[in-house]
Amino acid sequence: MVPGVISLAQCDALIRHVAQLGVCGAGSRNLLALPWCRHLALSIKAHPAIAPLLPTAAVAVQCTLFEKSTEKNWAVASHQDLSIPVRDRIDAPECTGWAFKEGAHYTQPPAAVLSDVVAIRVHLDACPPGTGPLRLTPGSHQSGRLAANDIERLRAQYGEIECAAGRGAALVMRPLLLHASSRITGSGVRRVLHFLFGPPTLPHGLHWHTAV
Repeated sequence: MVPGVISLAQCDALIRHVAQLGVCGAGSRNLLALPWCRHLALSIKAHPAIAPLLPTAAVAVQCTLFEKSTEKNWAVASHQDLSIPVRDRIDAPECTGWAFKEGAHYTQPPAAVLSDVVAIRVHLDACPPGTGPLRLTPGSHQSGRLAANDIERLRAQYGEIECAAGRGAALVMRPLLLHASSRITGSGVRRVLHFLFGPPTLPHGLHWHTAV
């Protein structure tokens, strides 16, 4: 957890940008198409506490808005993030789970590819207990892609940490890390910008859908 990655004034400005999106569901995957989001991605990438945690010559490849409130409330069971956005669908046996979402192809590449990807979750609102902060299973990313019957075993082995966060804080994590979240139990709002950063090039003939 890196506190103060963006200022409170920046949080307020970003909330105004988010409000203009008119998102009806839980979120949107395509924020990197917007100039303000691309600018934020470059700022995050250059942050002195975050830059050393990213792949060499890292590029931002996705930003997803997650907005949870009493009106848009949900729980997510413990899982890994296995899909990445790519430019084209290709015929490669190493890549599975193809889908087309919001104008982009998504695939599940080998674990070696996912291990080079870093997720950065920027909190626009304070995220104390009761507002659905992520619960992480530390060390679980070191086991590669997990079968469903391995998830409970690893949670029992490593335990679970609830990652409460202040406004403007960023949670830096591996997508292969097991993570979950609960429903909001109070009247707060939890708006998070979830960035993915990866290496500039991909193996297996893949290309990022967007790279900033």
